[in-house]
Amino acid sequence: MPGQPSAYHPGPRPTTPRRHDVIILGSGIAGSTLGAILAKQGVSVLLLDGGVHPRFAVGESTTHYTLKLFRLLARRYGVPELEPLTSYVGYRDQIAPTSGTKRHFGFIRHEEGQEPDPAEFLQFSPPSKGLQTSHLFRQDSDAYLLHTAIRHGCDVRQGIPVENVELEEDYVAVIDKNGDRYEGRYLVDASGFRSPVADHLALRKPPKDLKHHSRSMFTHMVGVRPTDECLRVGPEDAPPIPWVEGTMHHLFERGWFWSIPFNNTPDSRNPLISVGLTLDERLYPKPDDNNPEAEFREFAARFPAVERLFKEARTVRPWVSAGRIQYASSQTVGHRWCLMSHAGGFIDPLYSRGLANTAELINSLVWRILDALAEDDFDEERFRYVEELQQGLIRYNDELVNCSFISFTDHALWNAVYRIWCAAEVPINLRFDRFTERFLESGDDRVLREMEKTAYPGLPVPGSHGYKALFDEMVRLCEAVDRGERAAADAGKDLMTTVQNSPVVLEHLGIRDPNRRFVYPKPEDLRRMAHWLRHEGPRELSYLTTGVGVHGRPLPSALDEELAVPH
Repeated sequence: MPGQPSAYHPGPRPTTPRRHDVIILGSGIAGSTLGAILAKQGVSVLLLDGGVHPRFAVGESTTHYTLKLFRLLARRYGVPELEPLTSYVGYRDQIAPTSGTKRHFGFIRHEEGQEPDPAEFLQFSPPSKGLQTSHLFRQDSDAYLLHTAIRHGCDVRQGIPVENVELEEDYVAVIDKNGDRYEGRYLVDASGFRSPVADHLALRKPPKDLKHHSRSMFTHMVGVRPTDECLRVGPEDAPPIPWVEGTMHHLFERGWFWSIPFNNTPDSRNPLISVGLTLDERLYPKPDDNNPEAEFREFAARFPAVERLFKEARTVRPWVSAGRIQYASSQTVGHRWCLMSHAGGFIDPLYSRGLANTAELINSLVWRILDALAEDDFDEERFRYVEELQQGLIRYNDELVNCSFISFTDHALWNAVYRIWCAAEVPINLRFDRFTERFLESGDDRVLREMEKTAYPGLPVPGSHGYKALFDEMVRLCEAVDRGERAAADAGKDLMTTVQNSPVVLEHLGIRDPNRRFVYPKPEDLRRMAHWLRHEGPRELSYLTTGVGVHGRPLPSALDEELAVPH
């Protein structure tokens, strides 16, 4: 069929099991998903990992965009084992009853020694049909994906740290701690911060090249109380969805606590809650004694509601405590190699973007690897978009999270920054729906390649000039506050006016209203929004409501399906 990835026809199996088409370093979600997809296409894949499964991993909160990307990967490349990741029920029934449900993003701002102000409560629950976001218990999800990769033919070596890599014109090679050598035609490093390729090529950017600053400590606990039980407010201030049924962000000046429960549904057999504290290391230097348990509890005690949240909590695994966690790479693709996802860079877990970024990168990388193998052409220009996407994801997330930390000091500014984040969540999903509808109707892979042609790779709404202008104004005002040139409250007022006047902020969702604490669009709100988009909205976003297939026939619109379905 025209527009399909180049057919890869594997030749005779190598005479040695240590010769592969693709070598992948790291068997977490990124490496195992990529390996399973490639192996399903007939590619000889080696997965190498210095650790073993099951194991602890961060990045536990999903978004609707995350799930849609995994569903597309499952259908684009014929790997149905990825589908259970796209719904809470699928995960429960086909992986393990250990995940939690996630029905919202919840944000509560705190001041030291004070109860939080209910007027500053914020909750965002984007609409979706059939895709219920989850809190992934990563030791189960990652092991499941590794086993999937093995079933599809990946050769796996666990517990073997990599000592060296060779990146040559006509081959790549990896040497492990025992001196054993593995050769291949292409190398993907999905190993995270301690990337052997980044180290070998000295690719890490200086820390000064990133704007955001934070360090982090995290663990799993039992006995964490639901946020709903810890707030001293009346029923009139309760959100439409209980706080415990989502990912909770407890914000304070230049920092935030997270609470991600795996035990917030009767179906779960997992008593654990993921907890963490992320804070600006310049304002809050890491103490010399490096006792994260004590430091975590000392910070929690500063905020009465947070202290109640964790008062009876007990840790079940060692704390992880790190200095500044931001890093990036000057280059992420080259001749026969790619740094993927967290091997390329990382900013902060705020907004749960990590898994979506990983899936988006896999989606853009797989077909290029298949074409390169089929044509025996690994020129880095073929992978140029992957480079642009990864650098864009790092850049825009760096600016978004940096602005958010700056804004935590004042609700007026934070309220505006929060709404700029919200303003991207529905358009990016509708954009993705339009392209996937066309792909599923036609079976033509060129539709998905067309989706990559965008003005701003990595921007939360990558093709929108209007959103780019809104985003840039947020950066301008927040950085002026950071330099002491503007008062936070005044900048917040100006930025909120910009949000209200921006033509690309969708109407009828409540995002434009600064007093709308809980963004929870109902079916009638979505119908009005769709009507506005079709008849009054900006021209650059009108395509979000169209369901016309590549052959000109009307398609069932995913937006129209959403309209009749409550959360």
